[in-house]
Amino acid sequence: MTMKRLLPRRPRWTVRLRLTLLYGSLVLVSAGAVVGSTYLLFDSRWSGGGVITRIVQDTQQARTTPGGPGKGLPAQASQLPGVKASVKADDLRELLVVSGIAMGAVVTLSVGLGWFVAGRVLRPIRTISTSVRRISEDNLHARLDATGPDDELKELSDTFDQLLRRLETAFQAQRQFAANASHELRTPLTLERTLLEVALADPDCTLESLRATCQRVLAAEAHQERLIASLLTLARSQSELTSRSPIDLCEVARSVVWSRTSQLAGAGLTIGCDLNPAPILGDDHLVEHLIANLLDNAIRYNVPAGFITLATGTADCRSFLRVLNSGPHIAAEHVTRLQRPFERLGPDRTDTQSGTGLGLSIVASIARAHGADLSLQPRTDGGLAVTVTF
Repeated sequence: MTMKRLLPRRPRWTVRLRLTLLYGSLVLVSAGAVVGSTYLLFDSRWSGGGVITRIVQDTQQARTTPGGPGKGLPAQASQLPGVKASVKADDLRELLVVSGIAMGAVVTLSVGLGWFVAGRVLRPIRTISTSVRRISEDNLHARLDATGPDDELKELSDTFDQLLRRLETAFQAQRQFAANASHELRTPLTLERTLLEVALADPDCTLESLRATCQRVLAAEAHQERLIASLLTLARSQSELTSRSPIDLCEVARSVVWSRTSQLAGAGLTIGCDLNPAPILGDDHLVEHLIANLLDNAIRYNVPAGFITLATGTADCRSFLRVLNSGPHIAAEHVTRLQRPFERLGPDRTDTQSGTGLGLSIVASIARAHGADLSLQPRTDGGLAVTVTF
């Protein structure tokens, strides 16, 4: 720290200083060009003899005038070349002196004006910098709201406002997600604690009641594990894909359907598959989670003796995955809410034991990570039609 204080501080080449030097340099070069061209023109004028020619003509006229003042002029005419050189040198020297003084005054004035103009031009930028420096995560609602002409600086200010608006939305979504996640994680923990406290406080507790309590605790823990796994999948899908490998949606979908055969039979649902080759490049684990979440969502939010249709293929040189299922009616204005974390619609979507509320959020996040388009459309007969186009 002592050595740093002893070292001389390097000058700060601010934008204002650089603009001032640029203005001064331009004026200096322009003034130098004007002075140089004037000097060359004046020198060529002297070298052409125009001035001396008039002097010689005046001398000859004076010699031919009787009794005029031309007495002794022949000797003076012989000295004209020396007079020419002397007058030329004096005039050029005087021209350089006057031009140098004028150029110095102009450059000095231009530097001062350049400093003033640069300050006026950069004042909005300093205002923007000061305002942005005061904005933090606690006051992201603040805006620059720049006024004035619609120029580049106004466009820069509006761009900052748009950035702040997106950041505010992202921070609010993050806070809401954290609050919802903590609530969802606290619910099974509270249930487990209540079950254990009731079992311990029961003086007539039997082996069967303890077994039932343990089974309910295990069920709550299973729900908690599913929620944590879903949160990890959601966090992973929101990051950029580091590697992509060839994947066939047909094969992945067939594997997911096979793994849920017993679940489909237990729910009394029928599934129809139209699986055609659909090659893509992506993360195989995330794609498997995407299909699994869509299928689980179709199973969980269905009706007794309902159906599910799963299709893969290509259209317009793009691979697609489509899942249709029967179920309760969903209003079109509520469909976008399903992509938000922990959003459930209707009484059949309020049971936290049936799902985590992250299924379609994970699907939307995985689709974005793969650059795919996600389309959710409510069916007129009830249920949902989901299409992911890669």
